[in-house]
Amino acid sequence: MKRLLFAVVASVAFMACTQQQARFNYRGLPFTLTTQQFTDSMTARGFVVDSAASDSGRTLVYAKAGEHYRVLMAYEQDAMKVVQETYALSTNDSTRRLWQQLRDGLEQELGAWPDCPILKDDHKVANFDATDGIVSVILENTYKPTLTVRYTPKRKE
Repeated sequence: MKRLLFAVVASVAFMACTQQQARFNYRGLPFTLTTQQFTDSMTARGFVVDSAASDSGRTLVYAKAGEHYRVLMAYEQDAMKVVQETYALSTNDSTRRLWQQLRDGLEQELGAWPDCPILKDDHKVANFDATDGIVSVILENTYKPTLTVRYTPKRKE
């Protein structure tokens, strides 16, 4: 009986260890998408390309009416490199509050504690190691409050 129980536990543990982990993504969109596929997905979510803010051949900026953030996607040779959300808020208090909410939400979603190299009132950084990439929540409250969330995949060398 003990051997049977041990065999079942061992097989379950083996399957859990060999099971494919979820790939690093930006809000459900994997970093393996081409720029056109990413643009199509963002368009389906109601975002439009802000051609005035985009840099042809390097970055695309997406905006959506009613959202308090814009999405910047940097790419190279049709491969996504970085996705960054930039929030437009008016006060230092609102950016501090949103920074904490985003940090807590990512902590729960990723099941990991962040590395916080900077934790001052007006400048905070929280870096989450998410298996295939890094998610950074960056607050810079200087003359104009700035809050960004950056998704950077780890490159396989």
